[in-house]
Amino acid sequence: MDWTAKIEGTRDQLRALYKAAPEASKGFATLSKGVKENGVLDFKTKEFVALGIAVATHCDSCIALHIDTLIRNGATREEVADVLGMTIQMGGGPSMMYAAKALECYDQFAAKAG
Repeated sequence: MDWTAKIEGTRDQLRALYKAAPEASKGFATLSKGVKENGVLDFKTKEFVALGIAVATHCDSCIALHIDTLIRNGATREEVADVLGMTIQMGGGPSMMYAAKALECYDQFAAKAG
C-alpha cells in the first residue's frame, strides 16, 4: 500500500467532512484535544494506545494518521513494534495482519522523514 497516498486521501476526506458537518467536527476536535492534553499519560503514550486500537479495529486511515503523529513525536520503530506486539496478543490473527500493515506504514513514513 502507498501510505503517503492513503494519508493524503484521508486528510482530503476529513476536510470535506469538516465542511459538511462542522458542528460534529468541532465537537470531535474538542474531545480529541481534551483527552490528548489532559490526564496522567503523556501524548506519545496516548498515541500508542490509539495505534493499538486502530490496528485492532482494522482502520487503515487511523493507522496512517497515528503512525504519522508518532513519528513526528519521536517514536522509534522498536517502540512501535512493541505496541504492535501487544496488539497482536490482544487481537490475534486479524490484528497480526494489520500490525504488519502498520509496520510497513511506519517504514514508509520514517524513510520520508529521515
